[in-house]
Order: sequence, then structure tokens, then C-alpha cells
Amino acid sequence: QTQLVESGGGLVQPGGSLRLSCKASGVILSVFNGSPMGWYRQAPGKQRELVATFTGRGGTAYGDFVKGRFTVSKDNTKRTVYLQMSMLEPEDTAVYYCNLRPDGNPPDYWGQGTQVTVSS
Repeated sequence: QTQLVESGGGLVQPGGSLRLSCKASGVILSVFNGSPMGWYRQAPGKQRELVATFTGRGGTAYGDFVKGRFTVSKDNTKRTVYLQMSMLEPEDTAVYYCNLRPDGNPPDYWGQGTQVTVSS
């Protein structure tokens, strides 16, 4: 049974940094390494949007708003994907969700989400 568990959210001041983690269980290495997997976010009253993801074809994709502030990375041995966020802005406040699309085919798996709040 595939599960995604996020951690690392919290309250941070504008200009600060956070690192989110998403640990996948029930996923074999080839699927973890070769599938689209990354981060989305949803702010109140807004649609869920792409933050950063591994495409599953050896590359990465980022939302336009990232502008070099965030970096997605992964540790295959730990089946964990990370999102390093820096220069955080109040507009980054949202629930951040981990996503996995096994072998690029739906259905997707989602984590429970972790709240990120950027406020002074």
C-alpha cells in the first residue's frame, strides 16, 4: 500500500527558510526513481498548484512563482523527496502536498499535507 507522509511545515518569518520532507512507503525503487513525484500547494480559496516536481524523465519542473527560491531533491535510498524553500514570502502560505504518479499513470497518490505559514 503506497503512502506519502509529509513533514517539516511550520511558521516562518518572511525571508526565512524551511525544508519539507515527503517519505514514500510501499513503493519500489524503480517506481520511486522513474515516476513524477514532487510538491503542490493550495492556499485558502485558491486551486492547487505545482510547486516543484521530478518529472520522472530525469528532469525537474517548477511553478513560475518559484523564481529560483525553492529546490526539489530526493534520496532514493530513503524513498524521500525534499523541498528546500528559501526567501519565503507571505504569499507562500499554503498547505503543501506531496504527490506521486506511479510510472506516470493515474491515479495519483497524495500525502495528507503540511501547513506552511509565512508571517511576521
